[in-house]
Amino acid sequence: MKKILVFGASGDTGRYFVNYFLENYAGSEYEVIALGTRDTDYFKQIAVEYIKIDITNKVDFDLLPKNVYAVVDLAGLMPARMRGYNPYQYIDVNIVGNLNILEFCRKNHVDRILFAQSFGDIKDWAEKEITLTVNMPRNFSFTTDHTIYVMSKNFAVDMIENYHQMYGLKRFIFRLPTIYLYSPIDQYYVDGEVRKIGYRILIDKAIKGEPIEIWGDANREKDMVYVKDFCQMLFKALFVDRSEGYYNVGTGVGTSLLDQIKGIVQVFSKPGHESTITLRPDMPNAPKYIMDIEPAVRELGYKPQYDYLSMLKDFKAEMEKQDNIKE
Repeated sequence: MKKILVFGASGDTGRYFVNYFLENYAGSEYEVIALGTRDTDYFKQIAVEYIKIDITNKVDFDLLPKNVYAVVDLAGLMPARMRGYNPYQYIDVNIVGNLNILEFCRKNHVDRILFAQSFGDIKDWAEKEITLTVNMPRNFSFTTDHTIYVMSKNFAVDMIENYHQMYGLKRFIFRLPTIYLYSPIDQYYVDGEVRKIGYRILIDKAIKGEPIEIWGDANREKDMVYVKDFCQMLFKALFVDRSEGYYNVGTGVGTSLLDQIKGIVQVFSKPGHESTITLRPDMPNAPKYIMDIEPAVRELGYKPQYDYLSMLKDFKAEMEKQDNIKE
């Protein structure tokens, strides 16, 4: 069987994609293989081969099979997973590591690569134009601890374009905003310091029936895209008859902050013990953006399957299921 290598499979999004592939691929021509940096027995439980690999180490690539059809590249270092601030790590992982992946693709005549890009290169446009399109020019700050991260992802995209044009490697780039998913890990890093994920705080408050404040303008809208819709995009790109594609990941629909909180209370609060909601317009605003998904709809046949409430309900089901899974 031809292999589909999923780099970054030991991360949250990678796990979801491997499971999505198993649930949706009915053929026998392709086999998915999970690759990651963590020690885990998870993939044994779902009968998927797992190879531990450090993408910054070229020698590790000798461990990989050679009959490879496609690479799904979800590997990368992001600020949310960096304690403190060490910009060298962005260069080592996001540039050198991804160059090693591209060289593997070239040497082994891989048909295509799917790559997860950050929307940090264009998100600043949203304050002027809420709908972010694929072809917007890059627009990001050069004065934050996210700058070199965004630059490293941009350069990785440019390297992929080089291998696409120079060697014929088919390339599909996916620009990601926040991807909502359940994970047992509910913390991340902000400015190098550990914090609880914002929407997990809200869900915990709703479960306990505690009061919830809505900060800033409650009508600001955000595209709330679920991980399984992102997986749908990736899955379709694996088999589409195209040589390239550049896609914003999203639903194309904005959900107001007020409706976001109302949904969390509706799904997670116990009947009769619902959280009360208080508006705090005096506090800072939340981000706003809507992702234009028309290219993915047209070229991949992508159709979002989860609106906001169905996302929350599935999130809750995943929470109940995953808490019973051993690592």
